[in-house]
Amino acid sequence: MAEVVRLEEVAKVYTMGEEKVEALKDVSFSVVPGEFVSIMGASGSGKSTCMNILGCLDVPTRGAYLLDGVNVGELTGNQLAEVRNKKLGFVFQGFNLLARTTARENVELPLVYAQLPAGRRRSLALDALARVGLAGREAHFPNQLSGGQQQRVAIARALVNRPSIILADEPTGNLDSKTTVEIMGIFQELNRQGITIVMVTHEPEVAAFTGRQIVFRDGRIVSDTRNEAALENAAAEGGNP
Repeated sequence: MAEVVRLEEVAKVYTMGEEKVEALKDVSFSVVPGEFVSIMGASGSGKSTCMNILGCLDVPTRGAYLLDGVNVGELTGNQLAEVRNKKLGFVFQGFNLLARTTARENVELPLVYAQLPAGRRRSLALDALARVGLAGREAHFPNQLSGGQQQRVAIARALVNRPSIILADEPTGNLDSKTTVEIMGIFQELNRQGITIVMVTHEPEVAAFTGRQIVFRDGRIVSDTRNEAALENAAAEGGNP
């Protein structure tokens, strides 16, 4: 099976004054289509740096990152922007919705950048909102939606371009426990539909919803395990083992 993501001996070194800080140290792993992976670790473990590289927001100091078989380190700035728009969907802790823009219009934003016609944008946005349970809320503004509903809009926005992979950075960090379970249920359902998801979290309760858990410490991977309970549940409901 072709890999969506492949990191080969990736290191990231930041220069802070005269000191060099190695945030990632020869990290290697791959993600295949249909996986639901959580990246875990304490603050300073390297998980956020890894997510920035996966999201083409940063590039390795050494090593290689291949996305759909393309070496990201060899792309220009414009090519990276195109990759972020067409191949990656992002979900953040803070939702990042435009306050004076409706749910539908927020979801349409990646399609505007992709220069799709207005009618096509509207159709795709409505479909994405329906997939996350927000049919009928398309004309609502963010301040008319609960935190969980706002995160659903953000997930729909990440979905709308039909990316190769969704990257979620602490997507439940601003939500209460009940809403967290609802949002993770949405991610699980999308994964059962074949969508590849990589999620950063520091909460074991959230990682338990994912089929694979990669743990970072001091810039290195210290464990990479399959969550058999989540995988069996996904298989029983018709998902990707």
